[in-house]
Amino acid sequence: MPMRLSKILLMAAIALWLALVAFGNITDYGSNLAFVQHVLAMDSIFPDASIHYRAIHSPLLQHAAYVLIIATETLAALLCGTGAWRMWSARCSPAATFHRAKRLVIAGLTLGLLLWLGGFMAIGGEWFGMWMSTPWNGLASAFRFVVVLFAALIHLGQREDELDE
Repeated sequence: MPMRLSKILLMAAIALWLALVAFGNITDYGSNLAFVQHVLAMDSIFPDASIHYRAIHSPLLQHAAYVLIIATETLAALLCGTGAWRMWSARCSPAATFHRAKRLVIAGLTLGLLLWLGGFMAIGGEWFGMWMSTPWNGLASAFRFVVVLFAALIHLGQREDELDE
């Protein structure tokens, strides 16, 4: 039971974290929009970089990208939170039932990994050259998300034994 509680509490904490990230982006839309706009506009990467042609200057597309980020964060938080509740509800169930209850949190963690690894590190970092920007480089933050979410996914993937009778 302690391992199950560990997984449930970890997932609840991650759901809270992701929800607060999404809430912050919604309630402080303009500040965080500036980050997305500068990364997409590539206005602070090396001036002689040959990848400036990839820049997106359209405010409509920049807002669309930011809304997609917020929607993904929100969905990941909801999946993790709902999944944590399902795990809590199955905490005294047989191991197979508890394992099935993990499905939503696995989806939420995977979605978060796709956002921060695929979206921020791969697309933002490499395609838009975010690594070249000093003021608008979010790679360290994205890496922190990836490590925490991946570690949680590994911890969650460990199978539990049946509860003692």
